[in-house]
Amino acid sequence: MNFLRGVMGGQSAGPQHTEAETIQKLCDRVASSTLLDDRRNAVRALKSLSKKYRLEVGIQAMEHLIHVLQTDRSDSEIIAYALDTLYNIISNDEEEELEENSTRQSEDLGSQFTEIFIKQPENVTLLLSLLEEFDFHVRWPGVRLLTSLLKQLGPPVQQIILVSPMGVSRLMDLLADSREIIRNDGVLLLQALTRSNGAIQKIVAFENAFERLLDIITEEGNSDGGIVVEDCLILLQNLLKNNNSNQNFFKEGSYIQRMKPWFEVGDENSGWSAQKVTNLHLMLQLVRVLVSPTNPPGATSSCQKAMFQCGLLQQLCTILMATGIPADILTETINTVSEVIRGCQVNQDYFASVNAPSNPPRPAIVVLLMSMVNERQPFVLRCAVLYCFQCFLYKNEKGQGEIVATLLPSTIDATGNSISAGQLLCGGLFSTDSLSNWCAAVALAHALQGNATQKEQLLRVQLATNIGNPPVSLLQQCTNILSQGSKIQTRVGLLMLLCTWLSNCPIAVTHFLHNSANVPFLTGQIAENLGEEEQLVQGLCALLLGISIYFNDNSLENYTKEKLKQLIEKRIGKENFIEKLGFISKHELYSRASQKPQPNFPSPEYMIFDHEFTKLVKELEGVITKAIYKSSEEDKKEEEVKKTLEQHDNIVTHYKNMIREQDLQLEELKQQVSTLKCQNEQLQTAVTQQASQIQQHKDQYNLLKVQLGKDNHHQGSHSDGAQVNGIQPEEISRLREEIEELKSHQALLQSQLAEKDSLIENLKSLQASGMSEQASATCSSRDPEQVLELKQELTALKSQLSSQSLEITRLQTENYELLQRAETLAKSVPVEGESEHVTAAKTTDVEGRLSALLQETKELKNEIKALSEERTAIQKQLDSSNSTIAILQTEKDKLDLEVTDSKKEQDDLLVLLADQDQKILSLKSKLKDLGHPVEEEDESGDQEDDDDEIDDGDNEQDI
Repeated sequence: MNFLRGVMGGQSAGPQHTEAETIQKLCDRVASSTLLDDRRNAVRALKSLSKKYRLEVGIQAMEHLIHVLQTDRSDSEIIAYALDTLYNIISNDEEEELEENSTRQSEDLGSQFTEIFIKQPENVTLLLSLLEEFDFHVRWPGVRLLTSLLKQLGPPVQQIILVSPMGVSRLMDLLADSREIIRNDGVLLLQALTRSNGAIQKIVAFENAFERLLDIITEEGNSDGGIVVEDCLILLQNLLKNNNSNQNFFKEGSYIQRMKPWFEVGDENSGWSAQKVTNLHLMLQLVRVLVSPTNPPGATSSCQKAMFQCGLLQQLCTILMATGIPADILTETINTVSEVIRGCQVNQDYFASVNAPSNPPRPAIVVLLMSMVNERQPFVLRCAVLYCFQCFLYKNEKGQGEIVATLLPSTIDATGNSISAGQLLCGGLFSTDSLSNWCAAVALAHALQGNATQKEQLLRVQLATNIGNPPVSLLQQCTNILSQGSKIQTRVGLLMLLCTWLSNCPIAVTHFLHNSANVPFLTGQIAENLGEEEQLVQGLCALLLGISIYFNDNSLENYTKEKLKQLIEKRIGKENFIEKLGFISKHELYSRASQKPQPNFPSPEYMIFDHEFTKLVKELEGVITKAIYKSSEEDKKEEEVKKTLEQHDNIVTHYKNMIREQDLQLEELKQQVSTLKCQNEQLQTAVTQQASQIQQHKDQYNLLKVQLGKDNHHQGSHSDGAQVNGIQPEEISRLREEIEELKSHQALLQSQLAEKDSLIENLKSLQASGMSEQASATCSSRDPEQVLELKQELTALKSQLSSQSLEITRLQTENYELLQRAETLAKSVPVEGESEHVTAAKTTDVEGRLSALLQETKELKNEIKALSEERTAIQKQLDSSNSTIAILQTEKDKLDLEVTDSKKEQDDLLVLLADQDQKILSLKSKLKDLGHPVEEEDESGDQEDDDDEIDDGDNEQDI
């Protein structure tokens, strides 16, 4: 606290020595007295001295007062005195300060004492705990003290409260206090708490602050309320401004709908007190906070739609067209309506349909434009109307077309009874008032912004100048006024209009260049060395000439891109041209206009640039600079690239359309699928219901069956040949006989199958034991016959099995029909009109015959099952027999092949032997001729040997 002592020592008029001693004694009593009454009296005395001797009491007593708050909480009176004393020390009560120096010194003292108090964060936490006390003498001074701390050093105190457990929630309880003074000071406390702190703003909003504040505003009388309504509106602005989360919460909570009654003010000229004007002004500002252009586009759009749906926009338009509204309220209402309709097609369409209560009725847009071009209207009102017109045309091609259409010859009212928006804009564009010229030019430029169609349509506008002279186009008239050397504000407005008109519109550039005087005028303006005031006009002329080059389609031979660039290089110089072009963005008013869409100027002299035009300059300045330095070859390449990009864009657009169509088809298919799903669910429900009904019928049948079994004590006599529900006993006996025949036939098939099995086994054993040659020959001669017989028998067995299967299927079908008839018989109901005794007898007889049929059916089922199993076994045996026969057939084929080969070899040997015999006989005959003796025994022996060899060969062949 040395710096406080320095301040104390530097005061020119400090307290007397006796007062300083008194303060010291009082502090000693507070610190050392054991009696509560003594401490209370001492604190009360310090309170009385704290206003006049603020510095001394703060230096010596602050620590003791904080100690009292900590230790004497049970006594509300001493706590109230301590809180009041601290408030007097910390707050800056300017009412008693007479000089500026003393006021500045008082503010310094307040911030210094606040810094000492919050140096220990526990002190702020202690103060928050005291606010929970319901005692008025404790709670109210605590609210005032905490508000003073926030005003002195807001951010550090906010941080302490933010980290304190339930700190913000405790302060929110103040709004629910039944004592108005505490509730109202609580609103002021929350104002200081929520200032520039997004985290605390969110907590306060989610603590149901919107609901409570709107309730207070309603209770106080909305716009007719007092200063409490003003404080609540300021707090609402703190919570919503630049806080997207709270804005979304406010919209989702349907609080926008509760704002509509605020603007039900009527047409009376009376009742506009200063407080009501202030309240309504804050209410309009609160609406603008929700739809501000600086908010995220999605949040702004949703709030705009909600305001239209709840009727808030309609109510604002009612105020707009009402009479007796104060000028500042009317101006703010126009600005509010502007931002509510900006970029929202639904709201813009509604605003276009609003008519003023005049005779005949006129559109609200026309009435507002009449105020804009009237130089007798207040400047702020004219700026507001211009902003409203700009917002109406923002992203509104339909509205732009309607405005331009009022200028075209086919839509102008020939009778002159009514004036249109286009006529008002043309009148303002060519009036003697420079501000009207600028406003009309900017308004018309917004009707062309980003709309090439309307730029081409505006070229059709013809103006009648003097009687007898031919009409001139609007484009030509604008250039004529430029060349006449009017005021700077008028020329700037016209140049901005022309730049907007010609940008992205080669046809308009061609019309502009077609007038041979335009290019020399522009080059002359740019080449001259004029004063600082004319530099802006030179920059705009350079921009207009650059647009004429960049968007030139080379349709005029004298003013192609290349020739215009050569002209600039000869007359101006490329560097000088670029320097003059840079004058626009370097102007001091350029950056100010580029910040916000609203034309908010302190005086008409500052009304130079339009917000949308600054965007256009930023977009075109670089491309124009590049275009000036490009060669003709580069221009050709760039044009080719542009064509390629256009083709690519067309392809992308085509595919986008395809995707859009596919999305629509997919959506339709999804709807069909959902419809089919619903139908399926309905059918599933119906099936479930039917299944439950069937189960109920079954249960009823079983119950009826049990009851019939209990009542079955007597049986009626009927003849054997009588029918039972259409079934005769002869059919059952016939079925039995057929089953017996099938059984006998099956036995026969099994015996035949056994014989074939034994034959196959014999064949296998003969093959395995290696039979003799003779047996082999015999077997080989018998095998084809046996195989043929086996195949025939196998075919016969297969056909018999097939017929047997069909017979079994037929029997199963008949069995199923018997069961169905039996169940129908069981469910049959006695005929009406018979006596109960006859009905019981028939029921008993039917039940007995039904039981017999069921038993016989069961036996038939068992027999059929046995036959099916036997048939399956026979089928398996036949399959195995077929496989064995196939194997034997393969082996037989091999043996046949070998026998054939042996026979061929034998035939060859016989031929050789015959040749040898002929040779021997010839040799013997020769020997006999020569006289040699020939032994006959040798011949016989040789013959015998030859015969033996032949026999051996045959045996080998047989083997």
